[in-house]
Amino acid sequence: METAGDLVYQAGIVTRTFRKGHAMGLRINDTVPDFTAETDQGTIRFHDWIGDQWAILFSHPKDFTPVCTTEFGAVAQLADEWAKRGTRVIGVSVDGVEDHRKWKADIKTAGGATAGFPIIADDGLAVSKAFDMLPAEAYLPDGRTPADSATVRSVFIIGPDKKLKLSMTYPMTVGRNFAEVLRALDALQTTAKGVATPANWQVGQDVIVPVAVSDEAAREKYGEVRKVLPYLRYVAAPQ
Repeated sequence: METAGDLVYQAGIVTRTFRKGHAMGLRINDTVPDFTAETDQGTIRFHDWIGDQWAILFSHPKDFTPVCTTEFGAVAQLADEWAKRGTRVIGVSVDGVEDHRKWKADIKTAGGATAGFPIIADDGLAVSKAFDMLPAEAYLPDGRTPADSATVRSVFIIGPDKKLKLSMTYPMTVGRNFAEVLRALDALQTTAKGVATPANWQVGQDVIVPVAVSDEAAREKYGEVRKVLPYLRYVAAPQ
């Protein structure tokens, strides 16, 4: 069984490797890589940029592509919703800063909203590789197409503790549902209070008491307990 090795700092990014030298995939509750990168809004250091807020990093294989343009427009439309939840959003695309700035005009045209969040210029693929979206040997060939960076189609929700809370990866042909990303964010922020959420949960609905919590402790902490099964108990969502 392979064991985790030391932290490695390379190309402005902190990553963890296996002792045999292979990249280690990013898992739930891992601390996300810290990195310094250029964006269309200037240079950032990722952990400093997150600060004490929640963060969403969402990635794209190329600027000026149809599905990605609609997605950036959808994220821009939700600017007030991200702010209400104390969440910063940042895009990643494997093109340069100038392309990002030009692309934002198209995003506004398509989505009817200004993309006020930064977009990381990952033309060297360092961020894509650190987040395990591309293999270590990946490169961008001359005349590349989006297919050369197709797996850069992911969403990462990160907590204020800089740990990965949720990730989703989509194919290039399927536009992401950012209403679901928003719902997942709400669920994560709710479950951070010590509860769980059932399938299809929405804000305002009852939540689940963890199995490790006794009925008595649940009543003391949350109030009335609705028991469906010995291990499936609902309470009102904590405020």
